[in-house]
Amino acid sequence: QVHVVESGGGLVQDGGSLRLSCAASGRTYTTYTMGWFRQAPGKEREFVARITGNFGITYYADSVKGRFTISRDNANNTVYLQMGSLKPEDTAVYYCAVRYSSSGAYDYWGQGTQVTVSS
Repeated sequence: QVHVVESGGGLVQDGGSLRLSCAASGRTYTTYTMGWFRQAPGKEREFVARITGNFGITYYADSVKGRFTISRDNANNTVYLQMGSLKPEDTAVYYCAVRYSSSGAYDYWGQGTQVTVSS
């Protein structure tokens, strides 16, 4: 079992920055992929970014590419999402997730952290 906890959400102005953190505890290994997703009110949850365990390869949704950066600290089983040039449309609940396989569904999810960007 893996426990995933996000933190760092809050209210920020249009154009501002925010850093989210995600700590994984329990049965954790450095080979797993960690990802960030978000869900805005009335919309489906969408992929934001992910980072692989072995080589730290990163992937981003087109909507955040160039503005968000995902990174990880394997020693502390923590992944970060540095968000810059935030827009009101980035407002959502952001979720962190852990995946052990190379593809497919994520195995463990956090409870989410709210990010609100005011215009």
